[in-house]
Amino acid sequence: MHLSSVKDKTATAHRADIAALNYKMDSEPSFLRTLFSLILVSSLLDSVLSEVDACPDTKTGLESLLPSTMSIQNASIESVYGIMFDAGSTGTRIHIYSFTQKYSDQLPELEREIFESVKPGLSAYADLPEQGAETIRGLLEVAKNAVPSSHWRKTPVVLKATAGLRLLPEKKALALLSEVKDILEESPFLVPDNSVSIMNGTYEGILAWITVNFLTGQLYSQSKQTVGILDLGGASTQITFLPQSEETLEQSPLDFITSFKMFHTTYKLYTHSYLGLGLKAARLATLGALGTGAVDKQVFRSSCLPRNMESMWQFGGVSYRYGGIENVCDHMEGFTSSSPFLCMDLSYITALLKEGFGFKMTTPLQLTKKVNNVETGWSLGATFLVLQSLRISN
Repeated sequence: MHLSSVKDKTATAHRADIAALNYKMDSEPSFLRTLFSLILVSSLLDSVLSEVDACPDTKTGLESLLPSTMSIQNASIESVYGIMFDAGSTGTRIHIYSFTQKYSDQLPELEREIFESVKPGLSAYADLPEQGAETIRGLLEVAKNAVPSSHWRKTPVVLKATAGLRLLPEKKALALLSEVKDILEESPFLVPDNSVSIMNGTYEGILAWITVNFLTGQLYSQSKQTVGILDLGGASTQITFLPQSEETLEQSPLDFITSFKMFHTTYKLYTHSYLGLGLKAARLATLGALGTGAVDKQVFRSSCLPRNMESMWQFGGVSYRYGGIENVCDHMEGFTSSSPFLCMDLSYITALLKEGFGFKMTTPLQLTKKVNNVETGWSLGATFLVLQSLRISN
């Protein structure tokens, strides 16, 4: 198997500290985000910290973004809308949410989500920022059809980029975001300050945790149990959970613990994003191509992929063409052409869960893309913050 880079462009791949992955967390510990999110059902993660005061030395700035309640000030029960773009490494996704607010001191009730996506992601247009921004325009048309025109001017639209743009050189990433901001401002929707930005990996994990625990009802539960999450994207992976022991909190690196208040309850979450350990980044690392500079027509060889496959994929602004040369073993009798990386990906995921995060083979994991037909990523949690920050009212 050989892999050739066909474009003399690359992004600096900031590799995560591998040693940090081997950190043992008292046995406590999306595939691409477009395929699934991993949810660890937290029978282990009882919230013994629900009444612990926030520690000033462990705050990472999220508390300034998260209000003490996530309420929206509404004069009556009426629909409220929010539009969130998730600009990931593998594609750009739009989430259009509609809510109703019954009580001012509680989270709004989610009525529905409309979801669409386009490929490739914005990072594939590192040298063509205007063309990349145009991919947003079609998704905005989806939003215009989903949101009543009477609500357009008070419906916020926000785009947050994740690891794909974090891997690009800063100048190229900012050029892309600038073009995207221009497209959003041409739309009839409300464009808040800082509406287009690259999201910190820590926030990504926490907002996904809020989303999943909202959708599973844990934020309303009296049991004080929560759900921990793992999210494996194309360029990075995140782990976020509520530890059950003080020892985990005390022994964790300070920047791995984030403290914030929500619904009059203080949460101390263990959360960390490992940039460079996403699924596509792992493929390149396995092939020895990550961080090599992607010189034009450079060839990388590996026996990890099957013969008789010809295709191209993109990562970090670089296009790669891959094709099989010869069979080197007979363990795989055949392969599905639509999933040429299946064996490699599953091997990596197994190693990441077992050797990286320290899960036992008997640890129960639930794989899901949606809960109650709503995407499990960070976008819903981020939309709550946007609506609250704007004090959206009817």
